[in-house]
Amino acid sequence: MDDLVIYLKALAEPNRLRIFNVLMEGSHCNCELGEKLGLPANLISHHLAVLRQIGLITAVRDETDSRWIIYSVNRGALSQLNVALKTLLDPDRIQNRQPRCRLEDETKTSAGHPEITEAKT
Repeated sequence: MDDLVIYLKALAEPNRLRIFNVLMEGSHCNCELGEKLGLPANLISHHLAVLRQIGLITAVRDETDSRWIIYSVNRGALSQLNVALKTLLDPDRIQNRQPRCRLEDETKTSAGHPEITEAKT
């Protein structure tokens, strides 16, 4: 659950989510992401660093020109996120449960519920 919180917190930032969504289309360099999203390179770099730190994306230097760094979605981390979200959001997890206060004896006074004060007559 801790990993899920980390992933969701990172993706909750709108620009990071936009960057991640573009990377789902395939590998990109920083400048391509900036052009597609209309964001400055320093802001793109910041968000890419956050996504890299949590492992959602990978960065590899271009083989032909090492000045360029190519960013891609980490398929392993994406699979883990996908499984965690499916588990969390599985409708079959919802149980038919009633609050305990409804199950208690109707004749019981509010003494069992310190947060409830009896009405004075």
